[in-house]
Amino acid sequence: MKKREDLRQIKLSDIQREKLQDEIKAFYLDERGEEIGIIAQMQVLELFEQKMAPIIYNKALDDAKLWFGRMMDNLESDYYTLYKNEE
Repeated sequence: MKKREDLRQIKLSDIQREKLQDEIKAFYLDERGEEIGIIAQMQVLELFEQKMAPIIYNKALDDAKLWFGRMMDNLESDYYTLYKNEE
């Protein structure tokens, strides 16, 4: 049986990290009029990864669970609408 991956740590690809660092750089320039260096970009990204991403991830999981529960409730009611009269 295949071992389940440990999902506790969010892993970003190099391409995703570069994109996010570019977004951080653009945010600082557009919103604050400041240039931000590569080290500062990496530090901000690490802050998001370590402190903020888990909160957002957990919220997304909670939302998905709520949605799935609603769909399962609909499934049960839809199931009983398929019943035929047994006259």
